[in-house]
Amino acid sequence: MCLKLSCFRTRSSSASEDKLSPNLPSSSSVLKFDHTIHTGVLPIVYRSEYGVKFCGLQKLHPFDAAKGEHIYKLLKAGNLFISEDDVCKPDEISTDDLLEVHTKRYIGSLKWSVNVAKIAEIPPLIFVPNYIVQRSYLRPMRYQTAGSILAAKLALDSSTGTGWAINLGGGFHHCSADRGGGFCPYADITLTVKMLLSSGKGIERVLILDLDAHQGNGYARDLMDDTSVFIMDMYNYRIYPKDQEAKLAIRRAVELKPHTQDSEYLQKLRTNLVRSFEEFKPNFVVYNAGTDVLKGDPLGILDITPAGVIERDEIVFQMAQARHVPLVMLLSGGYLRSSARVIADSILNLNRIGLMPVHQ
Repeated sequence: MCLKLSCFRTRSSSASEDKLSPNLPSSSSVLKFDHTIHTGVLPIVYRSEYGVKFCGLQKLHPFDAAKGEHIYKLLKAGNLFISEDDVCKPDEISTDDLLEVHTKRYIGSLKWSVNVAKIAEIPPLIFVPNYIVQRSYLRPMRYQTAGSILAAKLALDSSTGTGWAINLGGGFHHCSADRGGGFCPYADITLTVKMLLSSGKGIERVLILDLDAHQGNGYARDLMDDTSVFIMDMYNYRIYPKDQEAKLAIRRAVELKPHTQDSEYLQKLRTNLVRSFEEFKPNFVVYNAGTDVLKGDPLGILDITPAGVIERDEIVFQMAQARHVPLVMLLSGGYLRSSARVIADSILNLNRIGLMPVHQ
């Protein structure tokens, strides 16, 4: 066992059905900062329910629907922890919490499989009964959404003494208050920012650092006029979503050409991240760490090597740590089966070189 520290879990929510979305807990809990301290767990958030499974249809989308599970197993094999009891497990997010950001119309629209099929980009879902879609796709995504919020609490909570946390899921950056898309059904980043700014922990300036290969248009639409949020988005400008309206919210846009390689990518990251820190002086970083930047990814169309991704994560953690700024890392996109190995190797590397400090 390499690491041990304290962490908290959110309170359990009701399992009652909700008229807006079947089988969705209705009571509010995860957006509140009150928590119960538990010992002997890592500030890594995951539970087995993260996996998306419905009769093999998930294989029709290039996204690795079991990426979190694969990373978890690789981290366990790397002796970062012993069992799932050593990581933090989120509860399922409730209707009340989702409605803090999402419109009732949008949440209600998820009762219809045709709408979910468009968001998940899996057309055959149209023919799947909605109760199966809820159980097999939307429920795992609700757990991952709560996981992003829980991970941000872990990074912020002074009793853990870490200043960082990682959700082995989440990063649904194409979803906004009234629109999903790009395999993103819930606005976990907007919800996380809302929790941070209302936490009572002195968080007044949140930097969203989006290094997924795609422009993060969902939270950008939600946070367009919020001066307490600074968005730095580094993305391939030739691919989806090409959202010009959402681009107006980006304070530092770093547009990359297809097939950008390590040297140029890392140089632009270093330069622009330093400038973002200096200009905005954030006191929290939400790091959307997509691995669809990897060479060969069918959707990202960039040429970053596994070593480049590992160095990228080092740069981000190092800059945040040097400035004593808490950081939460969300996994976002990554459509190669090898992506899980790269993420696990990066987390193990951060631990090995001391950029994931834990105070005993």
